[in-house]
Amino acid sequence: MMGQSATHRVWRVGADIDTDALAPGAYMKFGIEEIARHCLQRVRPEFAAEVRSGDVLVAGPNFGIGSSREQAAVALVRLGVAAVIAPSFGGLFFRNAFNVGLLLLTCPQAEALAEGDRIAFDPMTGRIARPGVEPAELQCEAVPTFLMDMVRAGGLLNVLKQRQSS
Repeated sequence: MMGQSATHRVWRVGADIDTDALAPGAYMKFGIEEIARHCLQRVRPEFAAEVRSGDVLVAGPNFGIGSSREQAAVALVRLGVAAVIAPSFGGLFFRNAFNVGLLLLTCPQAEALAEGDRIAFDPMTGRIARPGVEPAELQCEAVPTFLMDMVRAGGLLNVLKQRQSS
């Protein structure tokens, strides 16, 4: 979040990344740990082994198009991805991502973010800060409170459990 000293390292991928690239069909018979090990291997073979908790994935338009497999979003959560930033997302992936606690930022200017950039972001305002880079700030769509509640809780099931216990 902006205002904190934490920054997130950017990983770049292109447009039209489908759910099969995120959770390859050949590994769907295995558990999420194995699926996550193969996340994005077709487009970034080193991604799953080298991504670190708190890193962000920045993509072109139509990120997460394709099937409804929830494992596509779960694999990114399992790898510690803090957020995915793209100009647009596949509808089913968008819903699944928030349902499993993965933050998505819809940002028309996402393509301005470069591989290895260090950024800070505030999902509630939609601002991305890029220290030392011009433009120093990008504007995304603000994430509604109810979706941020799901991200903070780790997904929809946790939100429902919290509501049931109160």
